[in-house]
Amino acid sequence: MCGVAGTYHWPGGGPLTERLTAAVAHRGPDGSGRYSHRAGPGEVHLGHRRLSIVDLSPTGAQPMVSDGIALTYNGELYNAAELRADLRSAGVRFRGTSDTEVLLEAWRRWGADCLPRLRGMFAFGVFDERTGELVLVRDQLGIKPLFLVRRGGGVVFASELKALAGALGPSLNVDDTALVASLLYYWVPDSRCAYREAEKLPPGTWLRLYPDGRSTTGRYFSLRDTAEEAAADPHVGPGLHDVVADSTRRHLISDVPVATFLSGGLDSSYITALAARDRPGITAYTVGFRARDARFEAMPDDLRYARIVARRHGIDLHEIEIAPDVVDLLPSIVGHLDEPIGDPAAINTFLICRAAREAGVRVMLSGMGADELFGGYRKHLANTLAVRYRGLPVGLRDAVRGGVDRLPVASARRGYRSVRFAKRFLSFADLPEETAFRRSYTMYDRAELLDLVHPDLAGAVDDVLAEHAQVYADTSLTDHVNRMCLADARMFLPGLNLTYTDRASMAASTEVRVPFVDVEVVKAAFRVPGRRKIVGRRGKAALKRAALGTLPREIIHRPKGLFSAPLRAWMSRDLAAEVREVVHDGLLVSSGFLSREALARLVAEDAAGRQDHSKHLWHVVTLEHWYRAAVANGAGGGVTATSGDSTVSVA
Repeated sequence: MCGVAGTYHWPGGGPLTERLTAAVAHRGPDGSGRYSHRAGPGEVHLGHRRLSIVDLSPTGAQPMVSDGIALTYNGELYNAAELRADLRSAGVRFRGTSDTEVLLEAWRRWGADCLPRLRGMFAFGVFDERTGELVLVRDQLGIKPLFLVRRGGGVVFASELKALAGALGPSLNVDDTALVASLLYYWVPDSRCAYREAEKLPPGTWLRLYPDGRSTTGRYFSLRDTAEEAAADPHVGPGLHDVVADSTRRHLISDVPVATFLSGGLDSSYITALAARDRPGITAYTVGFRARDARFEAMPDDLRYARIVARRHGIDLHEIEIAPDVVDLLPSIVGHLDEPIGDPAAINTFLICRAAREAGVRVMLSGMGADELFGGYRKHLANTLAVRYRGLPVGLRDAVRGGVDRLPVASARRGYRSVRFAKRFLSFADLPEETAFRRSYTMYDRAELLDLVHPDLAGAVDDVLAEHAQVYADTSLTDHVNRMCLADARMFLPGLNLTYTDRASMAASTEVRVPFVDVEVVKAAFRVPGRRKIVGRRGKAALKRAALGTLPREIIHRPKGLFSAPLRAWMSRDLAAEVREVVHDGLLVSSGFLSREALARLVAEDAAGRQDHSKHLWHVVTLEHWYRAAVANGAGGGVTATSGDSTVSVA
């Protein structure tokens, strides 16, 4: 994996590209390169930082140039061998064995028509010296990031937003609507960016820039269309197990050591077991927590299950205890994540990848994506059960809600996980389908969010809620479960899970690959009807059936775990003083963006054990850290609230 950066028709583009490339050096510590050329009346500058994975020789160095085509590329192509064979048969002669050269030659011969043929994860910029055009491209499913800022006919781009913010900070402004969205979701959706002037290139699209200042965009892949086509013809294609096994085998292609994440859950165990067939004795990494933290959070014992998988498949298991100094680690993690993300799993990912890197591992395989595609989250099951719950008499539902509401979610010594889940379920079970689904995994309902932020941000709140409703409704799928899966694959997966995985792993200069997040696996997933994904009270039923010949039943049917962290323990102990500071004297409170009174109520309810607001408070703290850094970097000038055509300062 690598870091890319560049400028096109941008004043001072050469020195700026140097700074951008240096800012993503952690993504590629093995080498760097620069390319410059005239582009009509301006110039193009491409930068690259290399993490050597395939073809470690100089023939894999970037930016790579062939017959007037220059490429800076971040990613891996898992069908490079097939593409190489096709190109060779057409007369192309290769100098090395890298997939970078395959991509470059594919573009030289087929142009943008090569994009639908690519199977992998990638973000790249490709420049044609003959036409003076620069094209920016992002992979089909949003695995790899690409940020850009446009001004006039010029563009500056980089793999990470922090590179752009560091170089352009004083000219960037914090986007209040993006921060509102982060409060709702605890991450910024892929359709938005934390700075108003910046944007993320959408998955499955390209942006072409012309020397005369024009630009055009195009889409070469639609997740919605792919899902609908697969659902309409469920009997086409190989079986699910064969597709997952093929994807895993392809994701093992590497000239450096490969290891896996292994939580002992179905997804990581399935990928690890399949990988062990091709790489006997493969190394896997798993995490555990201090006993007192795990007990307070009522967390499952993942280590026990991971050891079972390791023994069964001859895996070299490395166990890591997650006991970080979160006070010191939190600001660093927030900085690496680019945008405000309130998922503590980023800490786990970073610590695992750092340990793997120190042991000489550069590539890790993850089971991420299976829950989104196969209905594996508790929210999927909960929303399916909510359909039945809404059929109960109103009086009975009122009695159940009243009884559960009186129960505490924690005592001084331990948390009550089942009570937390019950209260969460009842907070959305009576709502209409789209609203219930959104409420099942977001942090607040509309009234709570309006109470939390400045009154002038009411329009931003409604915009964020409307966007979710539009994405959820934007499909012809009639299957309730697959509608949820499609919405997750379009919003939750690229906006949160793929984002924190990319940033946290690259902070440790480690590449994480996700075999489930593969175009062919996506097609196979949506060929499975929802009734086969959730059966009774079992989620991911189709994937469990596919894994039966690979994993023992005690792994396949173990209770659903979480790749998370003991938040309640951290918030009530390690970060208690910081929570008080943020609530009473934080920059977001003093600016007027967040309500001190609303935050104080969250703290009081959490401390009394009436509600579990640990995730809410964790995200508020991460958002505060992110905003302080943005302001210190010169971005914006205070939080602003946009209402209609006017902008009102609330700083």
